[in-house]
Amino acid sequence: MPASTTKSLRVAVLADSDTRWKWGSLTANRIVSARASNTSEVTESDVRLDGYLLRGRATPTARQLEEVGVRADSLREVTGVEFLRAMAEDTAEEPYDVVVLALVGGAVQAMLHGLARAWAGRAERPVVVTGYVGVVYEKLADGLLLRHGADLVLANSRQDADRFRAVYEGVGADASSVTEVALPFLGGADYKENDPYTVVFAAQPSVPESRKDRTYLLNRLVQHARLHPEREVLLKLRSKPGEHTTHIEELPYQKLAERADPPANFRLVYGHMGEVLDRTDLLVTISSTAALESLHRRIPTVVLTDLGVRESLGNHHFVGSGCLASWDQLDAGHRPEPDAAWVARQGVAAGGTPAGRGPYETAFDVARARITDLLNAPELPPLAPYYTPETAPGYLPGILARHHLAPDGTPLPGAPAADREPGPVRQIVRRAARGAYRHGVQRVAPVIRRMGEL
Repeated sequence: MPASTTKSLRVAVLADSDTRWKWGSLTANRIVSARASNTSEVTESDVRLDGYLLRGRATPTARQLEEVGVRADSLREVTGVEFLRAMAEDTAEEPYDVVVLALVGGAVQAMLHGLARAWAGRAERPVVVTGYVGVVYEKLADGLLLRHGADLVLANSRQDADRFRAVYEGVGADASSVTEVALPFLGGADYKENDPYTVVFAAQPSVPESRKDRTYLLNRLVQHARLHPEREVLLKLRSKPGEHTTHIEELPYQKLAERADPPANFRLVYGHMGEVLDRTDLLVTISSTAALESLHRRIPTVVLTDLGVRESLGNHHFVGSGCLASWDQLDAGHRPEPDAAWVARQGVAAGGTPAGRGPYETAFDVARARITDLLNAPELPPLAPYYTPETAPGYLPGILARHHLAPDGTPLPGAPAADREPGPVRQIVRRAARGAYRHGVQRVAPVIRRMGEL
């Protein structure tokens, strides 16, 4: 589908949670906006963005979508089979040019097989893009191979790009899809000290997991507020009670804070991370991607060592960063100094040093150029994931079945695929099911776990 035939681009983003919608929609804007075609320059206003939210326990709420700040031209909730049907039937005069799969690895693999089947025999098809929403610190090989088969597998840093290629080449898979970019939501003004001095702890839904560890972190944050009454101390939370996110919180900090009796200079905050960073003098976290957002803006940033430096926490990713420290050190006034070489390899402060940072937008130039080449190609090859019924006969069928697909990528009999919006009864049942799931995770499961420890 030569890009020179039309100035307008159509992009579809399929996401399964608030954070992945944020990554997918912002990535779509980064990789297609200001994209040079053969005859003209394509700007953001020339792009039509259609959002599809994969139905599941983490489907974002209207508030969560609003918080991301990306305006889609259309947005609807779908099952995987419904999405595949929409892609198969996309035969309009202006079909989709790019499809971004902002999903967990298994869902990416299922959609790749489903799309390969839906587009079989077509001379033209959209360019398929996928990647990761943030720091990749676990299940590297598993997650990468589940994403193999997309035209572009985006790596958010030079370090990730090197690791991704090594995995693909190590199993004999084509590594040409790996494309270095940066996190699409970095930005904002460089750090300037605030008044009052503000400490922000960026909480994570599932790290750490235990009540003991989460209570410890909350107590240390409250203690820091008491030790420094001249400072404002904020606990930045990802979601409000009743909302879903990529990971379900068994023990929300809101609930733990009810017993903490914090001082007046301690508060819980929500909202866009960039806006919170506008007033941050010290960002503290276990391993949140917010640390990279903070480092990009040269805000003093600490990755806590109080619970150890462990793969299960994800803070091992920051070894060598210069940001590792404990609450004892912070209470005593420690101010971290990030390692410039480590920061550069993370795609942070892209293009230079604190004295002269280059344009962040150049981090997406290679991806834009590759998409341009693919769109201008007379024909794209069929999608070809590494996992097939021949290479992974004991693994792939189960992944596809979870998304109601047969081993050949076709919908299984009885797969949910409505042709219309659900009626009121179905919507009520769906909301009740999600609420029951969350109740089970946050209330029933912890009780059962504690009983098992008796």
